[in-house]
Amino acid sequence: TPGLAAGAPWTRRYALREGVGADATTRWVRPHARCRTPLTLHRARRRPPRAWRLRLRSGCHIQPISALTGVPAMGAAVITSTGLEALGVAGVRSWGTAAAVTAEDRWHIGSCTKAITATLAARLVDRGVLSWETTIGDVFGAGTPAIDPAWRSVTLLWLLSHRSGAALNFDDEPWERVVRAGGPPADQRHALVADALSRPPASPPNTLTRYSNAGVIIAGTMLEALTGTSWEDLVRREVFEPLGMKATAFGAPGTAGVLDQPLGHTRAANGWTPVPVGPGADNPPATGPTGTVHTTLGDWARFIGAHLRGRRGDRSFLSAQSWSRLHEPGGAGWEYAPGWVATQAPWAAGAVLHHVGSNQFWIAEATVALDEDVAILLVANGADDSVEAPFRAALAALVRDHSARRVTK
Repeated sequence: TPGLAAGAPWTRRYALREGVGADATTRWVRPHARCRTPLTLHRARRRPPRAWRLRLRSGCHIQPISALTGVPAMGAAVITSTGLEALGVAGVRSWGTAAAVTAEDRWHIGSCTKAITATLAARLVDRGVLSWETTIGDVFGAGTPAIDPAWRSVTLLWLLSHRSGAALNFDDEPWERVVRAGGPPADQRHALVADALSRPPASPPNTLTRYSNAGVIIAGTMLEALTGTSWEDLVRREVFEPLGMKATAFGAPGTAGVLDQPLGHTRAANGWTPVPVGPGADNPPATGPTGTVHTTLGDWARFIGAHLRGRRGDRSFLSAQSWSRLHEPGGAGWEYAPGWVATQAPWAAGAVLHHVGSNQFWIAEATVALDEDVAILLVANGADDSVEAPFRAALAALVRDHSARRVTK
């Protein structure tokens, strides 16, 4: 399915750690390891059993994945507006061990967090806390006299749609200074944003699309300033809890020193190197709005399912106006809707929302065919460009299988 993961190379565009701190250089290597275990998917019932033994119908053959993927583990889920249709995982939690991943394991989704932040913003718009046209000047103008004038007219919509003019990331020096100082993530974000807003944007606002982690962090900080509540607490209250996402949280999943969840990995000469749970296993916590969420495939499916139901008229979570704003670019020629790449695909018969997320140790991908009423989620606990081919193969196979089952119903 060409055109759904634009960017060269594939994951670099979505890597949060690029340029964050002096020791966070992103390096991509050529694929050379091959996976010995194919991805096996299983039929999901409305209340899935603990043992995922029911296979998808035989139309879903994913043999190419066993030859293409070199990651320690992969997972996938298929969702419609009626719920989880299929979910499956394969591989190990840590390279070189026999600890198999499970259907309930947690995966880091990186920049796919941006859609969650945009959805949080929509909840607050529906509450009247702010509007999509609320500007940086409206929120920070009085309390931040040093703000550069070019930032004052930048709207929440521009920030979440990568039209704000913000650079990819904040500068290294303030990042290092803020991380050394420590403190709550919300305080760190406010310090970073105040520093960034004291200088002009990297490009004139609303003149071009410029993918920006910094812009989404600014948007998250605006929500914090208007509510007096941290982004983390806002997301729990407004998104995770209403949608029943009980196994979703922040940072690298798992317990330090215990292999109770998959570990992220970096590519090594003879396979992969696991990254232990700890401060170096994820981006700094201050990056929360743009990419620190981990979740299970089942929980992520609940979030994506809400978007599919919203497209079909469900107003229990968001208003019709907010669903429309989240699912459509804000202007002609815009590449992004808030939190999503907005595109088209022949198989989808209409609009597709798409995003790839990576913190350099994990990769996740969401493809949401709004008019076809299906979404495909893919995750892996290793990150380099060699994951692109198996993800493409898995997406194509799952789309074919879903289409075949829909025809036979």
